[in-house]
Amino acid sequence: MHLLIRREWLYKMALFGEKKRLGDTLVENGLITEEQLKHALEEQKERKTKLGETLMSLGYITPEKFAHFFSDIMHYDLVSPEELAAFDQRAIDMVGETIIKKDEILPFGFDEDNINLIHVAMSDPMNLGIIDDIEMATGMEVKAFYAPQTSISVIIDKLYGKKATMEAAEQFEAEHAAEFEDEEKEEDDSVGDAPIVKIVRSMIQQAVREGASDIHIEPLEKSLRVRCRVDGMLQEDAVYSLNMLNAMTACIKIISGLDISEKRKPQDGRLTYVVDGVEFDVRVSILPTVYGEKTVMRLTKKQGLTQEKKYLGLYPDDEARLDGIMNNPHGIILVTGPTGSGKSTTCYTVLNELNKPDVNIITVEDPVEANVAGINQVQVNVKAGLTFASALRSILRQDPDIIMIGEIRDGETAQIAVQASITGHLVISTLHTNSTSASVTRLIDMGVEPYMIGDAVVGIIAQRLVRRLCPECKVPHIATEREKVLLGYTGTEDITIYEPGGCEKCGSGYKGRRAIYEIMPISANIRRVLHETVTAEIIQDTAVAEGMNTLRMAGARNVLEGVTSIAEMVRVAYDMDAQNEASKAEVSEEESAS
Repeated sequence: MHLLIRREWLYKMALFGEKKRLGDTLVENGLITEEQLKHALEEQKERKTKLGETLMSLGYITPEKFAHFFSDIMHYDLVSPEELAAFDQRAIDMVGETIIKKDEILPFGFDEDNINLIHVAMSDPMNLGIIDDIEMATGMEVKAFYAPQTSISVIIDKLYGKKATMEAAEQFEAEHAAEFEDEEKEEDDSVGDAPIVKIVRSMIQQAVREGASDIHIEPLEKSLRVRCRVDGMLQEDAVYSLNMLNAMTACIKIISGLDISEKRKPQDGRLTYVVDGVEFDVRVSILPTVYGEKTVMRLTKKQGLTQEKKYLGLYPDDEARLDGIMNNPHGIILVTGPTGSGKSTTCYTVLNELNKPDVNIITVEDPVEANVAGINQVQVNVKAGLTFASALRSILRQDPDIIMIGEIRDGETAQIAVQASITGHLVISTLHTNSTSASVTRLIDMGVEPYMIGDAVVGIIAQRLVRRLCPECKVPHIATEREKVLLGYTGTEDITIYEPGGCEKCGSGYKGRRAIYEIMPISANIRRVLHETVTAEIIQDTAVAEGMNTLRMAGARNVLEGVTSIAEMVRVAYDMDAQNEASKAEVSEEESAS
């Protein structure tokens, strides 16, 4: 479509109201319902976001479907995140930082056939006001492309985010240089100032766009360090003057509902933050250290936990085992693993699968991590006497079919969970152990009888998150004898595996994470073992003989498929026996070579 014709068409559209037309067209094409549109319009007024962003954040339409809708119905070309990442700096310089940040657009190149035509990515390419701004600033015609706001924001953050934060930090220090000499000054005097609020806001936004799960604000002897945990690994994000600590901590305390005057005790709070139209739950933990209060903020996408089972990344055989466990009408399903291994995501996914109109599901959590429609969720409140154990006793009088316990922390909770499962309820819970077999011995340590575990538990899922190798820069090599042993490979042929490289897109050689699983249904043979003798080794050997994949085996499978590296497999699924075998193989290989 010619630019002049499109512009005339857009002006006509504007007369009828863009938002109404967009929503109605989505309804007409069966992509959303009338009720969803009505709710999205109400949310849009509250959030002050674009209709498309609001619909996607509510989960009414996926980004992929929305992009294809814009392409097929609105007739705009799409631009991928890879094309945006390869932007032409000349286009950026021509439009300028002010317009790019104000309108949240990204000029990324020029037309090959028309030197006076600049290509611009926009989440709202029908916005004539923005197009006019760009044309006036550049003296060029604009060809608008559609791109999701999140993709655009990631690039803008890389271009200007840290620069803006550092400028705000310098402004804050300049404005408060005299105040730093007075250590007794009240922090809340400075919290309302724009620079410190801007720094905290920018810190959270950048962390979300980098895909971070946690933000660490750490006072050191002479500086204030900010680190983000991306794909399970901490990386330094910024270093500020230690003078900013009190104001930054006070700002975070205020927005998360904590006591700014209390500095001697740990505090926990939470807040909700919206980034690019997506709602995040931020759990705040503050801990006094020798150099001041350290703050950790855990970021959780509220809708990220309630996903479909197909997105867990299960292999078909593991998915069949999980389905078999979930089909039990009663019993305990345990999900185990260390902090940050994706246990909550698995639990909520299982709940999502089991959530039907004829089923009464009640959860008791600390804290409630995601609100799920149709499920009754209870928040633990220790100060009010509402513990896991006391809440469970009350829940059993609420005629539940399925109960989810956030975590089994003590013997009392474990005993009640066992009793609930034996009396006809399906119980889902998490446990902090290293493997499926170790979960059984942990329950025994909590005082549950082995024969009771055999009767009560129907399945155990252990999981870890391994970092994915960046597909653009992963480096192939032939596996050594030591690596073959670690992978459990017994063949004589050479096998190719991959290790991280490092490029502009990933930086570290890794991009994203994938879950690996060890799923153990409690079979008749395992119940027999529990009645006779109880050791984690015997339980695991019995399960493996029945076809269970251990975490090490699941990790090896991903290494052989080129998904992750052998170093990453060893990091998340360390096996002492395998290490010893590999060391012997390495010595043998060296002796043969000599």
